[in-house]
Amino acid sequence: MTATATKRQAPAEPPRKHDAALLGRSPQDTPAGWINYILMSLIILVGVWPVYWAGIMSTWKEDKVYTTGFPQVTPGPYFEFNWKVLTGQFSPPPPTYASYDSVNFFRSFVNSIIVVAVVVTATLFFCSIAGFAFAKLRFKGRDPLFYFVVLTLTIPAQLGIVGAYQIMDRLGWIDTLFAVTVPALVSAFGVFYMRQFIEDAIPDELIESARVDGASTLRVFTSIVLPALRPALGVLGLITAVGVWNEYIWALVAVGSSPWQTIGPALHNLRAGSTPKQSIILTGSFVASLPLVLLLFVAGRQIVRGIMEGAVKA
Repeated sequence: MTATATKRQAPAEPPRKHDAALLGRSPQDTPAGWINYILMSLIILVGVWPVYWAGIMSTWKEDKVYTTGFPQVTPGPYFEFNWKVLTGQFSPPPPTYASYDSVNFFRSFVNSIIVVAVVVTATLFFCSIAGFAFAKLRFKGRDPLFYFVVLTLTIPAQLGIVGAYQIMDRLGWIDTLFAVTVPALVSAFGVFYMRQFIEDAIPDELIESARVDGASTLRVFTSIVLPALRPALGVLGLITAVGVWNEYIWALVAVGSSPWQTIGPALHNLRAGSTPKQSIILTGSFVASLPLVLLLFVAGRQIVRGIMEGAVKA
C-alpha cells in the first residue's frame, strides 16, 4: 500500500447508553435533570414570594409589617379586620383608618371586572375580523394600511394621553367607564397577532373551496376561520385581560378621582392620608392580584398551547 493511499476512517463510536435512550424522543418526553429543577424552583420562588408575602401581611397589623429581621411567613388573625377597613364596612371607622372609607375599593374592583369583560370581548371580536381581512381578503390599500397599523406599535402609549384626554373631555366621558373602555376596544397588537395566525393556520384553498360552495365572507369567517382561532383567541384574551386589569396611568388620568375608578387608581388612593397603613395597602394589593393568579391557573395551558402552535406554524 502506497503512502498516498486513502486512510481508512475509524468506525463511528456507538452512542452512549444515556444518549441512545433519548434518541427519537420529543422534547416534552425528555426527563429534566436536577439542575433544571433547581433553576425552576428558584424562578418560581422569586415570582411567587411577593404575592405570598403580601397575602401574609394582609392578615396582620402594622406592627408585623415593620418587623425587623426575617419577614413574617405565617398568617395572622386580622385579615377580616383589614378587609372591612379596606371596603369601608366599619361605621364609624376605627381611629386612624378614616381616610380609607372614601376609597371605594370594592366598587373599583367591580368596575375593573366590567371593563375587562367588555374590552376583552370587543378586542377578540374586532381583532379577529380585522386580522381575517388583512390575511385573506383582497382590497385596495390592504398592505399599506396593515403596515400603518403595525407602525402604531412603535409609538409609546404615554404620548397619546393628552390627545386622548381632550377627546374624552369633549365627548363628556371623563370620570366615566367609557373613558377607560372605548379607547381599548381594539389593539394594533391584536390585529397583527390575529393576522399572522390566520395567514399561517388557514390555507387559501380551504377558503376558495368554501366560496365555490356558495359560502359568503361572513359564513367563511364564522364556520371556517373562527373555530381555527381558538388557541390564538385564548392567548390574546389573556394578554388583553392582564393589560387592562393592570392599567394605571390612563385610568388614573381619566377616572382616578371619580366613583368609576378602576383597581389601579384605587390602589394608588390607598396611599392617601398623612399616615398610610401598609397592612391595608398590602391587603388591597393581594386582593387585586387574585383574579390574575386565578386566570393564569385556569387558562395557563391555553397560553402555552397557543404560543407553541404559533411557533410550529412559523
